Amino acid sequence: MTAVLEVRGLRKSFGGVLAVDGVGFAVAAGEMLALIGPNGAGKSTTFNMVGGQLKPDAGSVRLAGREIAGLPPRAVWRQGVGRTFQVAQTFGSLTVAENVQMALLSADGRAWAPWRRAAGYRRGDALALLDVAGLRAQADAPCAALAYGDVKRVELALALAHGPRLLLMDEPTAGMAPAERGELMAQVRRIASARQIAVLFTEHSMDVVFAHADRVLVLARGRTIAEGPPAQVRADAQVQSVYLGGAA
Repeated sequence: MTAVLEVRGLRKSFGGVLAVDGVGFAVAAGEMLALIGPNGAGKSTTFNMVGGQLKPDAGSVRLAGREIAGLPPRAVWRQGVGRTFQVAQTFGSLTVAENVQMALLSADGRAWAPWRRAAGYRRGDALALLDVAGLRAQADAPCAALAYGDVKRVELALALAHGPRLLLMDEPTAGMAPAERGELMAQVRRIASARQIAVLFTEHSMDVVFAHADRVLVLARGRTIAEGPPAQVRADAQVQSVYLGGAA
C-alpha cells in the first residue's frame, strides 16, 4: 500500500525532559492507525508534531512525499490534513449545514465575513458531506440542540470539507456512550476506505482501538515499544506490562 503519512525519527524535548525519542511510523491510504500509550508516553506530543501544533526538534513528517514538519497548523491543513479534537468544536448557534458551509468557505479561501455568506454557500456540497457523516436529516437543526454523539459527527463532516488525504482524530470517542463510539468509528472506517484517507487516531478506550484499528502503535516514555495488528499488540508482553502497571 502507498504511504500517505511517513514519520521518521521524531524527537521533542521540553526543558530537560525528552518527551519523544526517535518515533517513526507510516500510515497508508485507507488505513486506520491507533497511537496509544500510558499517560506521559509521548503520544499527544507525537500527534501534535504531525498536526503542526508543535515543532519537532528533529525528524521528518512527510505527507504524500512532501515535508510538513514544523509548518503551522493552517499550512498543514492546506496540505491536506483534516483534524477532529477531543472536545468537539462547532458553532452552536448555527445550523448543522451552516457549520459545514463555514468549513467549505474556509477551504475555498473565502473565510472573510463568513456569517453573511454561509447560509447559501455550496449547500448541496454541505448536504453531501452530512450524508457521508450520517447527519443529513439534522441539516437544519442548530448544533446546540444535537446530542453529543451527533456533534462529533458534525466535526467529522467539517474535517472532510477540504478533501483531506490524512485525518487526525484526537480521542474521537471521548464523552460518548459505548454504542455511539462503535457507530462513529465504523462510520470513519467506511469513509476512510471509500475515500482512501489515511487515519491516525489517539484513543483511551481499548475496546475502540482493538475493534477498529488496522494497526496499533504503542509508546512508552517517548519510544515505540510495539507496533502491529491489534491481536498481536494485545498479546505483547511488554504492552501488557505497561498497561497492567496502572498507567493506562
